[in-house]
This record gives sequence, structure tokens and C-alpha cells, in this order.
Amino acid sequence: MKRKLFIVGVMLFTVFIGFGIIIPVLPQVASDVSLSPGAAKWHTGLMLSLYSLMSFLLAPVWGGLSERIGRRPVIMIGVLGFSVSFFLFGISGDNLVLMYLSRFLGGLFSGAVTACMVAYVADITADEERTKGMAVVGMSIGMGFTFGPLFGGLLSQISVHTPFFAAAILSMLTFLAAWAYLEESLPPEKRQAARAKERESRWSAFRGPMKYLYALAFFVTFSMAILEATLQLYGMEKFHVEPLHVGYMFFFCGLIGALVQGGFVRRFVKHGQESRYIALGLLLSAAGFYLLLLANSWLTATVYLCVFGVGNAILRPCVVSLITQKTTVGQGTASGLSSSMDSLGRIVGPVLGASLMDIESWLPFVFSGTVSVAALALLARFRSLDRGGLLVPER
Repeated sequence: MKRKLFIVGVMLFTVFIGFGIIIPVLPQVASDVSLSPGAAKWHTGLMLSLYSLMSFLLAPVWGGLSERIGRRPVIMIGVLGFSVSFFLFGISGDNLVLMYLSRFLGGLFSGAVTACMVAYVADITADEERTKGMAVVGMSIGMGFTFGPLFGGLLSQISVHTPFFAAAILSMLTFLAAWAYLEESLPPEKRQAARAKERESRWSAFRGPMKYLYALAFFVTFSMAILEATLQLYGMEKFHVEPLHVGYMFFFCGLIGALVQGGFVRRFVKHGQESRYIALGLLLSAAGFYLLLLANSWLTATVYLCVFGVGNAILRPCVVSLITQKTTVGQGTASGLSSSMDSLGRIVGPVLGASLMDIESWLPFVFSGTVSVAALALLARFRSLDRGGLLVPER
């Protein structure tokens, strides 16, 4: 199991370095090609939302497909599609149509990577080890987001499109690594069983208290997507940040988050304790959002962003672990639906963030903090029904 987790971790790290590389430069590219300053926030929000819309629609399809044909081929298709999408953005120049096409393809293939990787880890870990396995997933993604924006900021000194070419190359290298080293995690007999129950699976996943966990997954990503879409624009207005500064900010935030997941979550979050740590993560995330309103430089904003990063690092692996432990459907379907909830949050979040920013520049952060606190009610409802014996995990 350790060898397989290591391979998955390396692949996720590489893929999300490529994904994170574009974070500091996308708003700048949108600003460069926009005819008016106000259009930049809308192009940024719409590109992020288009990516997430496609992921939302396709993640359950990819997850279900992986139940029938196995995780490995679906993961490889997703990584190869990622590479093509980044290359298209790299050659787009000032062509908005190509940029939007790139984000369309990236979103289409993203669910194949994230949902199926989570399902892969669920396949190879027992319930008692699930949270530790998901912490490896979270740590690898976090480290990718740690170094990705930093590399993106540094590469943007060459040109704003250079990071996209770098992301395309990294994704292609990941594809070759998967071809050589990634073993299948789902045996043929389980694929046959998945085919037999697929028609009912997606609907039954939302029955009973599980819907509260899926809603929680949505709100976690929803609030974070607002942050990602507005933080750089807020910083550009308030304390004149540049792409390199944003790269440093996300580097330190991601580094703290990865250390928390690789150290604290793996060592201290025990099986059955996930709910209390989800509550802690929500409160820390809310505190980070509110503190960002006090930032007067990119350095202080980095400190406050790290508070959010700690909360999010505790929160995410615990939510995913609970979903995979408590699911009454196949792991691929459950992970696909969880990924869809993430994507739905990324569809609504950037556009709403841009709308809130049009009213007041500080409003997205107040709203996101309030949503994080309000999500405690979803957790409380899930715990109440789970204790009542209304949830029967699949074994």
C-alpha cells in the first residue's frame, strides 16, 4: 500500500504543480487582453467557472466509468487531456476564444484526475487508514499548490504564457509516469459488480444524511473559490500586488497546509474523530477570511492567508475521508460526486465573488467567512443523523 500511495502522491504533486502554476498569471492575462479594467474580473471569474462547470458535469461520468473499466486508464486520459489544455492556453496569445477553449478542455478532463485518484486511494486503504490516505492526497495537492504558484510567479518574469507551457510539459511527464508505474487498484470482479448496480448508484448516493456531507463539500470549495477569484484583484487594488507576490503568498499558504496534512492530520486525526476536526477547520478558515480584511501589504495578507490554509488543510481530508467511509455506493461514484460538489462550488464561487467585489471590495471575504461558520450547521445535522443509525456504510 505504501508504494502505491507514494506513486499516487507523486502524480498528484506533479499535476497540481502544473495547475497551481497558472494561479498568479490568469488574472494578469485577463487584464492584458481586456478592453476595460472592469472586464478583467469577469473574464477571470468566467474562465474559472467554465473550467469548474465542465468538471461538475463530467466528474461523476469519469467516476462511474472508472468503476467499469478501472481507475488507471481514466486517470491517464485525464492527465493527457490536462496537458493539451495547458498547451492551448500557452499558444493563445491574446485570443480569448482559445483561452476559453483551454479552460473548457481542462475542466472536462479534471474530474478524471481528481475523482479517480481519490477513488484509487479509497480502493487501497481500509476505513481505519482512510483519513491518513486522504491526508497523503491532500498533502500532495497542497505541495503542488505550494510550489506551483511560486514557479508561476517566477516564470511569469519571462512571459505571462510561459507558465502554461511549463504546466503542459509537467502533465505530459505525469502521463508517462502513469504509463510506466501506476498499477490498477480495482480488480475485475469489482468492476463487474459496479456495472450491475450503476443505474441506481448516483441517485442513492444523496439519500439520507449523506446529502449533508456532499453539501459541506460544496460550501468548503465555494468559499475558497471566491477567495481564489478575488484575492489578487483585491490585493492589486489595496496594496499593489504583482503576480510574483501572489506566487509567494500561495507558496507559504500551501507549504503550511501541506505540513499540517502530512504531519498533524496523519498523526493525530484518528478514525471516528473526523467530525470534530471538520468543525475546527471551518472555524479557522472563517478566521482567515475575516483577518484578510486587515491586510495592508502582501506580507500581512500572506500571514492571514496561512490561517485560512491551516483550517482548509484540516478540513478537506476529513470531509473526503468521511464521504468515502460512509458511502453506500461505489468509491468511484462517491468520489466523482464529491468532485462534482467541489466543481459546483468553483462554478458559483468566482462569478459570485466578482459580483460581490463590484459592490464592495471587502464583501467577498466577509461573505466567505460567514459561509464557513454557517456550514457548521450542516456538520451538526450529519452528526445527529449518523448517531441515530440512519447511515449504513458499504463494506
